[in-house]
Amino acid sequence: MPQSAENATPPTEPLQALPAAASAMKLSKSRHSTPVLESLPLSQSETNLAFRRSNPSAASLYASTLSPPGSRSISPAGRGSPSRVLSHTVFDARPSRPPPETGGDGSEPLNLILRAFVPHVSIYSSHDTDTLMDEKGFRNGLWELLRPFGEDVPGKVTIRDSNGMSKATEGFSIRFTRFGDNIEHPDPTVSGFRNPASSPGQNGSQASTSRGKQFLMDAEAVVNSHLSYAEDSFATLPQHGLFAGPGTGSEETSPYYALYLRRLLSGLPISPHETFSHPVACVVAISSRNPNPLEELKKLYTETKEGNQKLPPWVDSEFIRYYVLVHDEEKDDITRSMGLFEQMKRNMGPHCHLLRLRSSQSAETDDDSIPLPRSDWMSAQEELEDIRRSEDDEDFEDPTRYIFESDATAIRTFVREMVTMSVIPTMERNVSLWNDQVASRRRGLTGRFMNLSRKWAFTGSSRNSTGTSNARDNYNAAGFYGSEAPEAIMRKLADYAFMLRDWKLAHSTYDLLRSDFSDSKAWKHHAAANEMAALSLLLLPQQMSSKNRAETIDQMLEAAFYSYNTRCSAPYGALRSLLLGLELLRLRGGTNIDDAGRWGVRLLESKISGSVGDALIKERLAICYGSKEGVGSWHWGSRRRKSATWSVLSADAWLQQSKHIQARRCLDEAQRMYSTLTHKEGITKFEAAGDFMASLQHSLAESPDVSDNEGEGDDDDDIDEESEALNDMKPRRPSTAAVDMYRDTTKEEGSSMDGGT
Repeated sequence: MPQSAENATPPTEPLQALPAAASAMKLSKSRHSTPVLESLPLSQSETNLAFRRSNPSAASLYASTLSPPGSRSISPAGRGSPSRVLSHTVFDARPSRPPPETGGDGSEPLNLILRAFVPHVSIYSSHDTDTLMDEKGFRNGLWELLRPFGEDVPGKVTIRDSNGMSKATEGFSIRFTRFGDNIEHPDPTVSGFRNPASSPGQNGSQASTSRGKQFLMDAEAVVNSHLSYAEDSFATLPQHGLFAGPGTGSEETSPYYALYLRRLLSGLPISPHETFSHPVACVVAISSRNPNPLEELKKLYTETKEGNQKLPPWVDSEFIRYYVLVHDEEKDDITRSMGLFEQMKRNMGPHCHLLRLRSSQSAETDDDSIPLPRSDWMSAQEELEDIRRSEDDEDFEDPTRYIFESDATAIRTFVREMVTMSVIPTMERNVSLWNDQVASRRRGLTGRFMNLSRKWAFTGSSRNSTGTSNARDNYNAAGFYGSEAPEAIMRKLADYAFMLRDWKLAHSTYDLLRSDFSDSKAWKHHAAANEMAALSLLLLPQQMSSKNRAETIDQMLEAAFYSYNTRCSAPYGALRSLLLGLELLRLRGGTNIDDAGRWGVRLLESKISGSVGDALIKERLAICYGSKEGVGSWHWGSRRRKSATWSVLSADAWLQQSKHIQARRCLDEAQRMYSTLTHKEGITKFEAAGDFMASLQHSLAESPDVSDNEGEGDDDDDIDEESEALNDMKPRRPSTAAVDMYRDTTKEEGSSMDGGT
């Protein structure tokens, strides 16, 4: 219900309902027909309203992508007037540019990258705290209540880099996780740590490969369900109200690609080869109902450091313990809680907070209730479980939760205080300490000499004159470095610097680790170090020549991809490294766009992604090439023909999956791109390409209406087709006509430069 002006959320700290998208492995058992709307084009709000009337509970699960397909274009950003200054080559309109300072819109790839690699804070609460949260309607405990608030810390956050320079950062975030959850063990058969998610007969390499494949399948299943839901929702809309016209242009990223990238970067496991998901801090929480609060806090602390709850040996256990006393505003005495809080600060130190919450459950009809935003960074597996429940339960209710406005204000204050007063200062101190005591010894002439002595064992023993052990001795055969090994400390130093956005220190540290991991034959560590070294270098705000890029970025991405894909059989890491490298290269413009396109083609040739990922990457390649601007009125050096070609190929890929809305959007984008050529002829002189375009248009014109297939047998056939598309991780081979069209357009690009390439 609408809120009164007194209870409205302050504009400086908005707390809106952001229902995260959920998805399923099959189509819904019961189809909800959408009423036929007016023939005039509809606005986004009108179309959403019409559909949510038919099934409001399901619509809230798909709200992140449920919008009129014509309201968001997949066209590239920034097609302004071309620059007339020649640089690098005659066909480069602009020199390479550094990436923007901020990530821009929340769905832009740069923003997603900055929000993916953030500090992780674990939550470990007492039984009485879980009981209090259950009374408030949060069955997963305090973690479920706090998680959405960590994804956007209110206000600016000041971060000091390794040179002592302070910088105010907006949009800083942290990730709340459950303590001891989502741990990826390198080799259960050797290390003695059994991963419950792996089969008993699998060795470490097979278990890691199966986890990576399942991760990619879940991410594609999420996007596939959103696409299928959109097909069902807008099937009865008039065609000219569905799709964007030729003149439509937008700087927004496709919502389905943004969802795909977000799910790939969500739910990072606690793994040995990177420390982004290792806890930087742990919230140890008790409630005011606890009869022995101080003893309970000591017990929880001991459980996080030793015993059954202890983290694996590759995770440093010396992280911050942030003690929280949850006070029940409705049933407990605030005076007693204040006295207990003072005792906590005297016994536990300064990292303490008194969180005052109401224990009763808030309802939508309450005057001071506001919707709790669902997490944008839930894992793909969690989304699939949510949507399965929505399909299997006929009485499925809207998953949106409501909390009191006073609770939201208290939680926002708690999160900001913990981040600015405890998490960031502690990370800055650790970065300075590790940089001075460990990393500085490896830099300079002395560090290079000692690195050679370690590599060739000049000293004749396992320890050299400085007391540091040989790299091979530090690497455990089970596939990890101990948390106290110099390599593990330097990896954590680099990851901390990356999360604090100190790209220069992060890159220099990753660069040092590349040779160490290569000498130890720790190939997954080697791949991860090369991946992050390339990404941190691309994020540095400095110009980069083509020669420098070939000697650094290309070699790092090649080493990361080869080690991930060939040596470690880790498809997730291989796809992530090239996909993020493609996005950051595209942002730099100039000749970097051609390099980004080559890495995208390399990713398609590897056939790591499934059919949905294959189509999304082709869409992204079209945007990548379309963002390259030309010079002069003839747009010399642009890549509009390549952009149109990849749009046609993506339309063909979507059509093979019966995703007619996306296919139409891609085909319209290709026609719009061809229409921008100077001679306005497009591909009319190429018979094979013209026939292929005509066949795609004919297939779209004859696509069956979903509303006409409501029979039970037809529904079963659709479900089988969706299941087959999701289970098949290999992209379908493009048709012969598509290959001929690509060959013909490439030939035209080489022979005719009058319209841009």
